[in-house]
Amino acid sequence: MSQLDRAELAQQGALRADGLRAAGVELVALTFVDNSGIARVKAVPVDRLWSAAAWGVGASNSFDFFLATDDITDGSYSRGPVGDLRLHPDLDALVPLAAQPGWAWAPARRYDQEGEPHPQDGRALAATATARLASLGYNVRTAFEIEWVITAADAPDDPRSATAGPAYGFARLSAQAGYLRALVSTLSAQGVAVEQIHPEYAAGQFELSVAADDPVRAADVAVLTRETIRMVSSQHGLRASFTPKFSPDGVGNGGHVHLSLWDGDRNLCSGGDGRFGLTPTAEAFGAGIFSRLPALLAIGAPSVVSYLRLEPHHWAGVFSVWGLENREAPLRLVQGPAGQRDRAANFEVKCFDLTANPYLVVAALLFAGLAGLSASSSLPEPVDVDPGTLPSAVRLPTSLADAVAAFEADAELTSAFGEELATTLMDVRRGEISRLGSLPPDELCALMRYLH
Repeated sequence: MSQLDRAELAQQGALRADGLRAAGVELVALTFVDNSGIARVKAVPVDRLWSAAAWGVGASNSFDFFLATDDITDGSYSRGPVGDLRLHPDLDALVPLAAQPGWAWAPARRYDQEGEPHPQDGRALAATATARLASLGYNVRTAFEIEWVITAADAPDDPRSATAGPAYGFARLSAQAGYLRALVSTLSAQGVAVEQIHPEYAAGQFELSVAADDPVRAADVAVLTRETIRMVSSQHGLRASFTPKFSPDGVGNGGHVHLSLWDGDRNLCSGGDGRFGLTPTAEAFGAGIFSRLPALLAIGAPSVVSYLRLEPHHWAGVFSVWGLENREAPLRLVQGPAGQRDRAANFEVKCFDLTANPYLVVAALLFAGLAGLSASSSLPEPVDVDPGTLPSAVRLPTSLADAVAAFEADAELTSAFGEELATTLMDVRRGEISRLGSLPPDELCALMRYLH
C-alpha cells in the first residue's frame, strides 16, 4: 500500500500552482542530490504540478550510481538501465526563484513505483535521523557555510580574473559590491536568511553564512543557496566554483557544518557544568561525532579532490583533535560572545566540503551524535594549539580510500544508513577512485573545478 495520499497531494499541488501562476511562474524545477553530491533535476510546467505532487516524475534509479563526472559506475545494488523511481516535490519547501523569472524550485523525495520511499533517498534519511533525535526529546539546529571562488566567465581558470585584493580585504568586496548585493537580495527574496558574507582567504574566494534551521531545511537551503550563487554569478559575467581545491597550490573551499543540540528552547551546548559550558548531553553528542570523524569523511569529504584540501596549517581540520575556537581542529566548539552563548554556542565540523550531499551529511552527523548519546560518550582533552605542531597528533584519513575503509568498519553508521545505501555509497566512492584516483593534481583540479 502506498504511503502517499495522492488525492490530497493533487489538491495541494493544484492550490500551490494557482499561487505560482499568479506570481508569474511557468515551470518548477525538482531537485534531488545524488550519491556523488550533484544536484540533479527534472522540471514540470506549473500546470502539471498537481500531477508531480500526486504521482511523481520519473527518474532512473541509475542516478544512484552516477559519479560527479557523469560516468555511471557499477555496484552490488545496481540494476543498470532497468527500473524507475518517482520524484515527488515537497510542496512545503516550494519557492519561486528570484534569479530565474518564471521558475520555481522544490526539493524532491524519491519513491518507488508502488509509492514506497526509496532506500537510497538522502533527504528521507535526513528526516529519519531528525525524527529519531526528536523521539528522545532533542532537536538540532544546523547550518552550512558556503565557500566559493569566482572567475571571469572568459577566464575560468584564473581565480584573480574577477577580483583581486588582499584576503578578507575591503578592496575585494568593493570590486564585486554589486554582485554580492544582488546575491544577498536574491537569497532573501527566496526566504534564505543570510547572516554574513565576506571575502575569504584564497584568491577570488567568498564565504556566505546562513541562519541555522532544522537539519532537513538546512540541507535544502544549502542546495538552494549554491544554485542561486551559480545563477547570480552567471548573470554578472562570472563563474562560481565550489570545488574543494581550485588549484593544487591554492587554499580550498570548505563546506563547514554548524550544529547545536537543543532540549526544547534550551541550547545544551551552553550553560552546563562541563568544559566550556557544555552539558553532559551535548558533550556526548559531540563525542559521537568526534570519534567517527574518519568514517564521516567518506560522507562529508567524499571526492578524490577533497583530500587535496585536507592539509595541515590550512584551517581544514586534518588532525584527530577538538578544541575551543581552534580553527585547525576538525571539531571546533564555537561559544559565541558573552551574553549570547545560550543562543550561539555550537559545534562546527570543519573537515567537510561542498562535494558532499548535504542531506547525507546531516543524517550522518545526527546518527553519529545519537550513537554518542546512547554510549554516554566523552570528549578527550581539548587542544588549544595548532595540532600540526604536536608530535603526538594523529591525522584523519589522508585519502578517500582510507575514509571508505573507516566508514565500512563503523557498524553504527552503516546500520543507520541501511545496507543498500551504505553499500552503494562506497561503491560510488570506489568508482570515483578508479576514475580519478591516478590523475595528477593539476588535472584533477581542472576536471572537478565546475562540476559541483
